[in-house]
Amino acid sequence: MIRLTRLNGEHFVLNAELIQRVEGHPDTVITLLDDTKYVVTEGVDAVVASVLHYRAGIQALAFTMDRGEHRPQVPTTTDGATSDSSVVPFPTRQER
Repeated sequence: MIRLTRLNGEHFVLNAELIQRVEGHPDTVITLLDDTKYVVTEGVDAVVASVLHYRAGIQALAFTMDRGEHRPQVPTTTDGATSDSSVVPFPTRQER
């Protein structure tokens, strides 16, 4: 997901996987795969950089998960116990 700003100043988050194209007319227009269009204040280069950053983050997380280094944040209460008993951490490679 990438954060963007509409022309009226309203902020929103867009699923970067759904972007078909980004055009700069003078305004930046983002067209999604279903032909929905969004006009945003960010320039074309800024939108492209946000998408690249988003995808790089996914690749980096996948790399750490593959190496067994990923330790998800488990919410805790003030006494140190987990606040949601349904949260199960990913096993490490040694635990498999």
